[in-house]
Amino acid sequence: MSVILFAFVVRVRDGLPLSASTDFEHNRELQQRKQQIKTISKALARFPDRGTIKGQELNIYFVSSEGVSYMTVCHCSLPVAKAFCFLEDLRWEFTACFKSTVVALAARPYPFLEFDSIIQKLKQQYNHSGGPALEVTLAEVQEELRIHPPQVINLDEVELTNGTANGHMEQGPGSGQNQRLEPVTAPGILSLILNIMCASLNVIRGVHLMEYTFQDDYESIWNVVAFLLAFACCVFQCHLYLFHSSVKKLKCFTLLSVIVLCNLHLLGLRNAWQLLFHVSVASLSTVLILTRKVQDRTSDCGV
Repeated sequence: MSVILFAFVVRVRDGLPLSASTDFEHNRELQQRKQQIKTISKALARFPDRGTIKGQELNIYFVSSEGVSYMTVCHCSLPVAKAFCFLEDLRWEFTACFKSTVVALAARPYPFLEFDSIIQKLKQQYNHSGGPALEVTLAEVQEELRIHPPQVINLDEVELTNGTANGHMEQGPGSGQNQRLEPVTAPGILSLILNIMCASLNVIRGVHLMEYTFQDDYESIWNVVAFLLAFACCVFQCHLYLFHSSVKKLKCFTLLSVIVLCNLHLLGLRNAWQLLFHVSVASLSTVLILTRKVQDRTSDCGV
């Protein structure tokens, strides 16, 4: 059984992936740990040079040195000292292959994928022989860990700090362009068309009623507000369906509630079928917004 399952090399200052091991295992927990590694890599600058994240069966270990962090996912049966010994060997090999200036100037993700061949050799050595070739290296790492034990990091705190939940990145202001939702479906296109139709009907009726309201005694001002507010909610529903947003569920139900209340207020200006149409379109949009998830991106560059 393999005890070292995945290795990842990343630049500390910005979390740029430099290299990673290619693997063909479809272990569910492994995929979760790989996604969590990529989340943690965005916050490495705030962490000490050595850390551990405990899992159910798989643990994450990392070592940072000279602006580069070396991370791995290992089975919990692997001794901690051997995991960090593997990372030290990985660090030694990487620094021997790539100069710090080249690493600092890297601009695209995974510029050193050829390093995977060396990662695979190290993994095979540890998985088959049970550890490094030199016992003195393991003894040195054990002594270092005894004097300076790695910090145990709470993954929940990392995810909260980075605005993540359940392995998906939750976007902050100005970063929504980095998220990709699942492809738009045929029902989604239909809901967009119907929402645009409802928005158009609301704004036309609102503007038309506004002309008469300003000419008379302003008694219908609240009807104008209801039409225009329903128009704004329809437009915002389209936005929520097309783009990722935080607290999406709260926004969805708030918009649906406002649309229902506006149409109830307009009961005298619309018949029952018209009210049912507007509420049904809003309800359909709400369901489709809530069911359109963030696209899974665990297979970055095939690693």
